[in-house]
This record gives sequence, structure tokens and C-alpha cells, in this order.
Amino acid sequence: MPIIQDEEFGKITIRRSIKATQVRVRVAPDGTLRASLPMYAPVLLVKHLLKTSRDELRRIMAQSKAEYNYENGMQIGKSHTLVVQHTNSQTFSASRHGQQIIIKLPIELQLNSPVVAREIRDVVISALRVEAKSYLPKRLSYLSNQYGFVYNKVRFSHASGRWGSCSSNGTISLNIALMKLPFELIDYVIIHELSHTKQMNHGPLFWNLVAQGDPNYKAHRRTLKSQNPSI
Repeated sequence: MPIIQDEEFGKITIRRSIKATQVRVRVAPDGTLRASLPMYAPVLLVKHLLKTSRDELRRIMAQSKAEYNYENGMQIGKSHTLVVQHTNSQTFSASRHGQQIIIKLPIELQLNSPVVAREIRDVVISALRVEAKSYLPKRLSYLSNQYGFVYNKVRFSHASGRWGSCSSNGTISLNIALMKLPFELIDYVIIHELSHTKQMNHGPLFWNLVAQGDPNYKAHRRTLKSQNPSI
């Protein structure tokens, strides 16, 4: 898929569709912009839309932002902390050192300006992926053994609007954004997906399986609906 770079919005992925009749831009689950356009329309149309509709695109981006803004000292995932160091340098940087995400921020820049926030987000994704790969496979294995489930393998993603999924061949996909959630909600998602290894639906038998592993699943399900899997 073609990708264009915009100074303000960053990466925009372009998809052509036989169903598309005009250029449309939306925010993808990973927080980047995604443009769809008719099969033989020139990419120039996307660039023109970006140029003429910036206010509208800013509004769309703002509405789809994750539920928090970055703040000095905030917790990222289960074990990382965001540390902002103001500097007289003109160079901005964001990097992970151990369990700290170090932001070196020039005085003239704002922490949540689009350019800065995009760079921070890349490091946050890296930190959450490290945590997810360390914690989630062990917890998945434990809960599957505890309640008699069998799965094939586990994979991780962040470019999804879902917390998790289970394929027909028993592959369980888990969103690294799970590391933002309380442990009991992580367990609910894992048990939910493990239950799909026996019931690939949301019928009564499926929810009976979920209830065996998480008796409080109804409350956890309600709480999860107020959470955002975007990073």
C-alpha cells in the first residue's frame, strides 16, 4: 500500500477500493490516518484533501485520541514511567532506558504537540510491547492450564481496535495496549479469547465458559467498554 508523509499528520496509508467513489480519510486503530480512494484516482487527490481540509482532519484526530495526554511522571503500562527533561537544546528526543521513557524537550516545544506526541507514542509502543511479551504469554499459559483450554500460539499487535481475538486455528492475538489495563481486566480478555477456542461465537455456551474462568465477567465487560485500545 502506498504511504505518504505529511509534516503535521505523519504517515498516511493509502488504500484503493473498487467500492470507493471519492477520497475519504479516517483514523486507523493505530492512530495514523488512512485514506481510501477509487482504483484509478491519482494520489494527488489525497494530497489535495490534506491541504484543503486540515481543520476537519485535526478535529477527527482529536476525537480519536487515546484517553490521556502525556504528562511528566505518568505511568506507562505496568512498569514504565514517563520522565520529561526540559532542555535548552534545540533537539527533541524520546527514548527508553530501563523502565523510564526519557523525553528531552526543548523549552519552545509542548509535550502534547502533534510532532512531539507522535515521537513519544513510538517509544510508548516499544515499552508496552516489551511488557506484553514478558507478561501476557505466561498469563495466557497459566489461565489455559487452570481452566482446561488449548490454544495454538499467541501473537501481538497494536494496530487493532480490539483488545484480542482468536482465530479458527487457535491463534490468539493480544493487543499490547492490554498493559494499560488493571490485571483483572487483562485476565477477562485472556479468558474471553481462550473461551473462543471451544466456542467461536457469543452464545450461552461461550459465556458459560467465560464465567467459569471469570465469575465477575459481566462487570469486567462493562468496565472494558469504557476503555480505549488505542495507544
